[in-house]
Amino acid sequence: MKNDIDIDITIPSHTRHLRMISMLGEKVAQEIDCPEDIRETLPCQLAVVLTEGLVNAIKHASSNDPDNDIHVRINVSNKNLVVKIYDNGIGFDLESVPTPCFTSGGMEEKGRGIFILRSLMDTVKYTRSDGGNVLEMRKKLA
Repeated sequence: MKNDIDIDITIPSHTRHLRMISMLGEKVAQEIDCPEDIRETLPCQLAVVLTEGLVNAIKHASSNDPDNDIHVRINVSNKNLVVKIYDNGIGFDLESVPTPCFTSGGMEEKGRGIFILRSLMDTVKYTRSDGGNVLEMRKKLA
């Protein structure tokens, strides 16, 4: 079975849309033809990745202003899943985000979302593009 899925959606910058996008990610992942070990966990992973990426864009780039849009693109080919989240915020240096400190008292807030994204995806990049920012996350499917 050939995997060719390309979903392109724009949503207002508001957390009320997180569940919808999360569920969309789960449904997309359920349709992907990939090895069983990946297939078992991919729906949950994609839902988490979309939620964490969007929360960061809403919180940091758009200040939860629904007049700002966030663009989400999910692309699946036979060997790769690519998620891109576009925003118009000021941006940040992905490499400067610290790994959260795991202590007996809990986990620091700062860097937790990026840590989760890096844990679930094979690559995570953040670049400036056409006056905005792109968070690009990739996962190999084969």
